[in-house]
Amino acid sequence: MFIDPHSAHHFTLCPLSLAGIDWCPGCGLGRSMKLFAIGEFKASFQMHPLGAFAWVIIPYRIFDIIKQLKTRLNYG
Repeated sequence: MFIDPHSAHHFTLCPLSLAGIDWCPGCGLGRSMKLFAIGEFKASFQMHPLGAFAWVIIPYRIFDIIKQLKTRLNYG
């Protein structure tokens, strides 16, 4: 949430980008999510079409993993 989605240069851990390959199916997803969070829906979709969908999937997976840990390890 602290990234500037409009900057030309950004920090990346993408192995394809670091190898000099321009196309990556996941690049732009974080910036797309940021744009969606601040209400720039059209720009978000143009950056990466699955940015809004990620806002549904990621929290679901976090709560699902927590639920699995609680039942397996008897935390609650």
